[in-house]
Amino acid sequence: MPRILGVDIPKEKRIEIALCYLFGVGRSLANNILKEAQISPDKRAKDLSEEEILRITNIIQKGYRVEGDLRRDISQNIKRLVDIGSWRGSRHKKGLPCRGQRTRTNSRTRKGPRKGGMAVIKKADTAPKKSAPAAAKPAGK
Repeated sequence: MPRILGVDIPKEKRIEIALCYLFGVGRSLANNILKEAQISPDKRAKDLSEEEILRITNIIQKGYRVEGDLRRDISQNIKRLVDIGSWRGSRHKKGLPCRGQRTRTNSRTRKGPRKGGMAVIKKADTAPKKSAPAAAKPAGK
């Protein structure tokens, strides 16, 4: 398995697809990198030479933010929003959607699975119930 920036990329896939296993690299960015490195996108990852892997790694390190650096930048941006007390920061803190989606229904991805519903659960009484006194019969005839 070829390693690029500490990530094992699948050897049986085309290099165009295999580069997408790096965090922050999509199809279009992978194609740009391969064009700059002058490598055919149809080539399999296992067929890459050490020199080609080195070229890809150098291009990614010089021009793009991927993996740990990108993750760090994203978390710092979110932390900054939370620290300044912005609307988006408060939504991040509460674990709710930040971009104006409705939350009355939907948004289960951010809120997580539903909590207990509105069903009422009755507890079983342990003490026996006292029966009501019998109604007095009218005295008479």
